[in-house]
Amino acid sequence: MEDPTGIAALTKILPSDLGADEGIDWSAAEVRWGTRFPRDYMAFMSIYGAGSFEAADGRGGGVILMPLPKESIYLDDETFEEETQNARGAWAMLGGQEGLDIDPDHILAWGVTSGPDILCWLTTDPDPDQWPVLVWGRHTDEDFTLFPCGMVEFLRRLLLDEYDPYPLSIDLRDVSLRYLHRLERQKR
Repeated sequence: MEDPTGIAALTKILPSDLGADEGIDWSAAEVRWGTRFPRDYMAFMSIYGAGSFEAADGRGGGVILMPLPKESIYLDDETFEEETQNARGAWAMLGGQEGLDIDPDHILAWGVTSGPDILCWLTTDPDPDQWPVLVWGRHTDEDFTLFPCGMVEFLRRLLLDEYDPYPLSIDLRDVSLRYLHRLERQKR
């Protein structure tokens, strides 16, 4: 059976044992952001949840964000809010990407790196499953780079080192890389 989200291919290279279903209220997220979300992102949140990529030596790399805040005793649970504002502001300030004339309101952040890059969707297509990934690379050759794939496929290719040049300011190609759910990360 075909997996339209690509999540099965990702779980083959990125163990999901330290992930957890985030239990997102997708209807509330749609109301908050005024849009549906890509199926691959929803599948990712149901298997891995919000959390971070970390190497065996404890080096952190990237964080996948939640679309809504969750009740927590911890203050560092991240959401889309701040990073989306940062990405939209950078797009407006830096003039976007040559040849791509879009309103910054069509940028929605779903992740960040310690680089500190911001991983986004370009939401101009009415079908969220068609949203390409837009990376604001803080220490990369281009300020903004567009990737014609969804979030899960972008992560799979990133982890398998299929991009040349590598699109982030930090290296997530470490074979010992794990994904830690946000609550697991906080326990450690």
